[in-house]
Amino acid sequence: MEALPNDWVALAALVFMLGVKHGFDADHLATIDGLTRFNLRHGAPVARACGILFSLGHGTVVIAIALAVSTLARRWQVPGWLEASGAWISIGFLVALGVINLRAVLTTRHDEVVQPVGLKGRWLGRLQHASHPLAVAAVGALFALSFDTVSQAALFAAAGAQYGGWGHALALGLLFTLGMLVMDGINGLWISRLIRRTDQMALVASRVMSLAVSGTSLLVAAFGVMRQLLPAVDAWSDGKELAFGLSVVCVIAGSFFLALRLTRVPAVAAARPMRFVE
Repeated sequence: MEALPNDWVALAALVFMLGVKHGFDADHLATIDGLTRFNLRHGAPVARACGILFSLGHGTVVIAIALAVSTLARRWQVPGWLEASGAWISIGFLVALGVINLRAVLTTRHDEVVQPVGLKGRWLGRLQHASHPLAVAAVGALFALSFDTVSQAALFAAAGAQYGGWGHALALGLLFTLGMLVMDGINGLWISRLIRRTDQMALVASRVMSLAVSGTSLLVAAFGVMRQLLPAVDAWSDGKELAFGLSVVCVIAGSFFLALRLTRVPAVAAARPMRFVE
């Protein structure tokens, strides 16, 4: 979990980037993938909008948490252990997600599309078969009820409240949601395009995205461990949160644009029929 800068503009920019990075979370990608595939198979018009709807539901809870924390900020201080605990929990999730998505790339058959793998989605059961817009948004809202999301929202809301109360916390919540909305929305559109492809480029594009997910997760986790264990690294990184966030966003954006470009290449018949794992 990134330390938050003291300057308002830098804080707002960082929170937006945190939203983008949060939208790139493998759990988000895997669940949006499942929702999109289910709705495409059943011809539901909501299929292409699953990423946007999921993000709106998720963001609604984040904004509610931000408003609640900002309202209580004058009478309640965010406990010091929350940041450290949240950091280690985030690191644990990142390592797990990085490893299982890397394993998915290495073990998926060469004629199958690699699907992103998440942890939280396994607990949702039939909720991943939602086809009504409100139901898809509700799945996103349920995803926000986790310690890493709640702790992150509480920390940036408390920081925002120092600048003038609930209005600043609300603005940060909206910026976080906007960043997440951009990433999850693009992801939903990309998945719907990928599913319609039946050639080698779709296979390559799916591997590009899965490797980007696993690589980014593991690198961010490794840097987080170094910050927690090595005071020199923590001191060196102090004040560079915005630059680090921008670097992660650039890697994410580059991976998405490469994958999107691959799926826009004119379809070429594959040597073997491509398979999608249900």
